[in-house]
Amino acid sequence: MPALRGLVHKDAAFASRTVCDDRQARIVLREIADRALSRAAGAPLVRNNHARILKDARENYPAWLQAINGARRHVYFESYIIYEDDVGEDFAQALIARARDGVRVRLIYDWLGALGKASRRFWANLSAGGVEVRCYNPPRFDSPLGWLSRDHRKMLAVDGEVAFVSGLCVGRAWVGDPRRKLGPWRDTGIQVRGPAVAEIEQSFAEIWAMMGDPIAAQELSAARAAPPAGCMDMRIVASQPATAGMLRTDQLVAALARTRLWLSDAYFAGSASYVQALRAAANDGVDVRLLVPNSSDIPMLTPLSRAGYRTLLEAGVRIFEWNGTMMHAKTALADDHWARVGSTNLNVASWLGNCELDAIIEDQAFAGEMERMYLEDLTDATEIVLDCNRIKPPARPGRLHPVPPGGRGSTGRAAAGALRVGNAIGAAFTNRRVLQPVEDRILTAAGLLLLALAIFFAFFPRVPAYLLGAFFAWTSAAMLYRALRLRRAGAKKTKQLKAEAI
Repeated sequence: MPALRGLVHKDAAFASRTVCDDRQARIVLREIADRALSRAAGAPLVRNNHARILKDARENYPAWLQAINGARRHVYFESYIIYEDDVGEDFAQALIARARDGVRVRLIYDWLGALGKASRRFWANLSAGGVEVRCYNPPRFDSPLGWLSRDHRKMLAVDGEVAFVSGLCVGRAWVGDPRRKLGPWRDTGIQVRGPAVAEIEQSFAEIWAMMGDPIAAQELSAARAAPPAGCMDMRIVASQPATAGMLRTDQLVAALARTRLWLSDAYFAGSASYVQALRAAANDGVDVRLLVPNSSDIPMLTPLSRAGYRTLLEAGVRIFEWNGTMMHAKTALADDHWARVGSTNLNVASWLGNCELDAIIEDQAFAGEMERMYLEDLTDATEIVLDCNRIKPPARPGRLHPVPPGGRGSTGRAAAGALRVGNAIGAAFTNRRVLQPVEDRILTAAGLLLLALAIFFAFFPRVPAYLLGAFFAWTSAAMLYRALRLRRAGAKKTKQLKAEAI
């Protein structure tokens, strides 16, 4: 018996050490994962915040307007599109009212996003009302391809106390039109309080400084002193063109997910590396789900998007198509503690070409809310399955939901379609993967277009030469102009240094 008791005590001690070792190992692995995510996203972990989920325009817009109407010091508003409709007018009047009361109101909109959505008179009225308005990346002589970079962010920050990060632009499409039986676009945003508000305001200040005089440091200092608002850990990922912070993060999360990875996206066209990351996760037993629109605001993109389904379905990724008007949310949920909400779509345009803003929340309670919302969304979605050698799309009676007036326009949508076309054409040329039957439309359209161009250039061979000559002349002039400006700036700085030295 003494020997048995000694053996039991020894086993208990070993088990205790094992539990402690496992706990220590989990702590070390968590620290490694935190460091990897911080470096991949280029965003530190900010503690002691509170985030509240806001679903669709019915919860986002009233919260935004309430924050604007209560502003005392400043309002920072950055939106890819603000439509010149009744919804856009409501926001314009709210911003003008605060500006006239002495609040510093700053607004950034994207030139291409606003093209055809709001007139010059709309922006002029805002400026006349005291709102400081700046337009991101309008056409410029010294930047022939500058239009490829867009400010796709959707954020609002007020007084350094509260901020909003979302996928919603401002317009009637997100509200819907009951008279025409058009439902609202499905979208998700969050309200943020706590120290992370300072990171959101800093992201706005960086874009603002690209277009003129920067915001004074003392104006941004209020958010730096924000007290703790909760116990949520958060990262604010403020992507800029060519930085790929969100792409690295999305790939890393796909690699780290152990039990589930649930995604929603408006214009999914994942790169080959990201698609492979999703396939690898699914093959490893992770519950990978993707919720996308059934009918896009650009109808031709729907078959192009479906062309990429098979490779995911074959690996075990579950794909669902939203049955409502438009699924526009950009969210992710990994395991039981990690979630993302923001403006980044899962395509190259968002990952590499745009300014984007996303909030990553590491909190079990918040992840639980995201899980319940995602499962609720799936009740109004149709799962896509493989049927023998073809994909079986949803069979629903009636026509696809039309898009509300003014609900079109995003370079991300066009980029997603272009990427699908490029993938299909590339596969046809290189024979690196098996083409699917649904891609016959892409190849037929591309083949006919190339044939038409070949015939046109055969009869008018000087046209491409003229076009290329004009483009090269413009590019060279832009480079020389920029070089001259840099030289003058350098000479001016040298002159100032010499004057200071004297």
